[in-house]
Amino acid sequence: MSDTVQLLEAALQTLAPEHLDIQDDSALHAGHAGARSGGGHYTLTIVSTRFAGLGRVQRHRLIYQTLGDLMRSRVHALAIRALTPEEL
Repeated sequence: MSDTVQLLEAALQTLAPEHLDIQDDSALHAGHAGARSGGGHYTLTIVSTRFAGLGRVQRHRLIYQTLGDLMRSRVHALAIRALTPEEL
């Protein structure tokens, strides 16, 4: 597991996830401008009651806020699937 994945997982614990999966897709984007700038490509699946009553954009904003500087320094692209437990 990469350092970045561990940092992302640690930061996302504040959302009290019931399920959390982060895949590092950076190797699939080798040669891409974002890969050269140092930011990786990741796919996130997160299930949390914190998303109840929030729309898709609001959920994504909450995740971006939670990740803060990691989004600016370590992540070039993040594909997000954010669900409540009832939506599984």
